[in-house]
Amino acid sequence: MKGKICLVTGANVGIGLETARGLAALGAEVVLACRSLEKGEQARKAIVSSTGQSNVHVMQLDLARLQDVRRFAAAFLEKFPRLDVLVNNAGIFCADFQKTEDGIERQFAVNHLGPFLLTLLLLPALKAAAPSRIVMVSSGSHYAGKIDFEDLGNEKKYAGFRAYGQSKLCNVLFAKEFARRFPDAGITANSLHPGMVRTEIGHKTGNKLMDLASWILWPIQVPVTKGAKTSIYLATAPEVASVTGKYFEKCREKEPSPLALDPQLAQRLWERSLELVGLGD
Repeated sequence: MKGKICLVTGANVGIGLETARGLAALGAEVVLACRSLEKGEQARKAIVSSTGQSNVHVMQLDLARLQDVRRFAAAFLEKFPRLDVLVNNAGIFCADFQKTEDGIERQFAVNHLGPFLLTLLLLPALKAAAPSRIVMVSSGSHYAGKIDFEDLGNEKKYAGFRAYGQSKLCNVLFAKEFARRFPDAGITANSLHPGMVRTEIGHKTGNKLMDLASWILWPIQVPVTKGAKTSIYLATAPEVASVTGKYFEKCREKEPSPLALDPQLAQRLWERSLELVGLGD
């Protein structure tokens, strides 16, 4: 990975941190996109200390704010002429309904719309680095996900797991639709399930019972180093250099949910997402 530039969102903790560390250890120049600059700087120092790779940068990014995604993308393109690997890793879980300042349900915003807009804005850098790769960190929760275009914001009847499953299904559909729309751009896009990993996402849901359940399950969950393996694999492995639009688990291709294979659903989601982020006609 020497000479390659990699961007990892949500890279200050958990799977994102270990993914960034793994890419840096392989020689890549890594950009940590973090909501908190302070936590991002702590992560940068930890990565430099453990890998000896000093070419690690921190940039502030709040995926819940579309205007901040635009600001970040502009700043990134000004600083970096190319992008070899984009790992859309950042994700949240909200037990209770929350809206962003853009009026969008928070899980849908952070887990789907923010990464959707970020990827499209960074296309010039990805094309400049071609062959390049996009890695979408989804979840096995996508199997339970459904998309209701009449209630994308889950406002009529909100349920945290329902909204989370929808957002993770969006990740898989995005990778498939990207592969269909950009077959000759030299950019691959794949999604993955990292496994049931020991991360903080389950400890800060806003629901005490869910937080407690997450702590109880902690001993049987896999460490973040294992959770990051498939992300690193899709970002670096030569054997998947030309594989695109697929879903992976434990570094192996796996059949996603039937809805994730629906081309009409993928196209409709893409078009609606374009409208929501202000890139529609």
